[in-house]
Amino acid sequence: MKRSLEILAPAGGIDCIQPAVRAGADAVYIGASRFSARSSAHNFNDEQLRETVRYCHKNGTAVHLACNIIVHDDETDSALRLIETACDIGVDALIMQDIGLISMVRRAAPDMPIHGSTQLSVHTRQGVEYLYKMGLTRVVLSRELSKKEIEEIARDCPVELEVFVHGALCMSVSGQCYFSAMLGSRSGNRGGCAQPCRLPFMVKGGTGHDLSLKDLSVIGHLRELEEMGISSAKIEGRMKRPEYVAAAVAACRESLDSGTVSDDKMDMLRSVFSRSGFTDGYYQGKTGVEMFGVRSKENVEAADSRIFGRIHQLYKNERQHIPVDFNLSVTEGKKTVLKVTDDRGNKASAEGAVPEKARTAPLDRIRCEKSLSKTGGTPYILNKLECEIDEGLMLPASALNAMRNECLDSLSAEREKPDSVKFSGIEKNPVGTRKNIRPDRYRVRFTDDDIPDEFLDSELIYVPCTLLDKKLEEIMDRGFAVALDVPRGMFCIEDIVFERMKRAQKLGINEVLANNIAVIEMAGKLGMEVHGGFGLNVANTETLSFFESKGMTDCELSFELTLDQIAELGGKMPVGIISAGRLPLMLTRNCPAMNDGKGCKHCKTAPYIRDRKGIDFPMKCFGSCTEILNSVPLCMADKRSQMTGIDFEVIRFSVENHVEKLKTLELFRKGITPENGFTRGLYYRGVE
Repeated sequence: MKRSLEILAPAGGIDCIQPAVRAGADAVYIGASRFSARSSAHNFNDEQLRETVRYCHKNGTAVHLACNIIVHDDETDSALRLIETACDIGVDALIMQDIGLISMVRRAAPDMPIHGSTQLSVHTRQGVEYLYKMGLTRVVLSRELSKKEIEEIARDCPVELEVFVHGALCMSVSGQCYFSAMLGSRSGNRGGCAQPCRLPFMVKGGTGHDLSLKDLSVIGHLRELEEMGISSAKIEGRMKRPEYVAAAVAACRESLDSGTVSDDKMDMLRSVFSRSGFTDGYYQGKTGVEMFGVRSKENVEAADSRIFGRIHQLYKNERQHIPVDFNLSVTEGKKTVLKVTDDRGNKASAEGAVPEKARTAPLDRIRCEKSLSKTGGTPYILNKLECEIDEGLMLPASALNAMRNECLDSLSAEREKPDSVKFSGIEKNPVGTRKNIRPDRYRVRFTDDDIPDEFLDSELIYVPCTLLDKKLEEIMDRGFAVALDVPRGMFCIEDIVFERMKRAQKLGINEVLANNIAVIEMAGKLGMEVHGGFGLNVANTETLSFFESKGMTDCELSFELTLDQIAELGGKMPVGIISAGRLPLMLTRNCPAMNDGKGCKHCKTAPYIRDRKGIDFPMKCFGSCTEILNSVPLCMADKRSQMTGIDFEVIRFSVENHVEKLKTLELFRKGITPENGFTRGLYYRGVE
């Protein structure tokens, strides 16, 4: 029985393709030499892409190409050329993060299926709905979701859903991590993450590696996911070796087909790679210290040659799973004809010798089936045989075998033909049109109701949606222009937040700061004005133009852009930058401070996490997640003369007290350099 849940395998290089396919993958996802979120993997050049698509399609396996990074304006032409190649060779789907690039592909190749990457941070129904309206055919959900939350999103869902079922767990919600970028200019949103979170980071009473989670594994729950209506079970691991890929796929295949996975398969998988074992904490809704783990010496030593030898047996031979129907015609005085049809309607045929009169036992169906069912070494398996054999004829088994081989070779050639997708040239939005613009106003983001009157001249203030109605009314009565700051992380609180937005609207607040596409969808339903936040990772003209076309008022740009890159942007929508405050480095559902075992009630002040050099990074809860903040604040107060293409600046407060807020404002008003302890962020050094 063919299962409805796809097993999707990673392949970081050409050597992983055969193990994935032979071990039982329904689809593989790969990256090209550029624009992949795993830039350190071997990845695939154009010829390897073609070879992979041919081989996989012959074997009934789909190929998804990951173009899942944020792109810059000077890269969009190159990205489109890659996507044109993908369309030409018949890639089955694209996995994408960048909203602007998605918009271009929808115009250039409207028939190419697009899957929204987990880097889009989708963990709510309304986030899924937004991408569905954009024309995406599948959404890859955030890894932090529980079984209950997945069920709720999947219920009456208009689009396919993909769920990670095995592999590495990032501490941060995907698409919302800037740790590697800030510490070493290697951006996770650009495929260059250096994984600093795997180094020692400590909270008091914690594990000593309080940013390092065990690997995810919910392989035993695949039938549950299938019953929920999930379309794809995704295995993480494009940086892993072929043996890992084969072991993970085989375990998934066994679990899905039989309803259970053997201890042997899981032990094999645990031996080839794990970090202190596996965790299903998020899926079970049980976060905490038990989810944390590191790659230990014992974990490494478990992957010995004996394990690899056993795993190699999993993909030693072709997996015979594609059903074919044969039709054999043996007629007196005519050449023998064999026809074959596969499960997709592809056809092939071969002609053989003219049959002779039988001297002893004549040819019959049993002998024909015996020869034609010998499909070893191919992905095919005999499903049905129809025979039309005149009486009293004979044909050597070698002739039947030769026709069978010729038929299947021709069938393979037919299956390997690219199912190309039409790609048309498109007109891009002009860039470099904002150079005469300089920031002339500022906004402030607060996390509490401690808002000094000195900020009354700010254009707009963002206040948390968690503030009580009374507090919101008091702030507005004082003369502040107010917009609602909605959390980036809305795990399990989407409906609560939506109701809060409705109440705030009744109080007279009709503007929201959206750091997640779900918030844009929610605000649209309420008719609220949307200010885009940094969490949308807007980094190119096409993304700006897309959001502008959808009615967004203005947008904070990604703080991974340099000032020079910002100056070259196009579009007419006003844009701003975060120019002061502690930049958020991570958004995590599993708060590291909880590892001390004391719980949230003891957090009277913002907790912190300390790195191996003794540097402290404060943490702040908002919504259902915790933000890990930079160790020192950003300050660009004295650099306005170097800012072009920017309409407004944002001062972002998080853990600052009353006095610190006023000192920051003074720096801005006077345009002076802080005396100590600050950073310029990435505005000059940029990211890879």
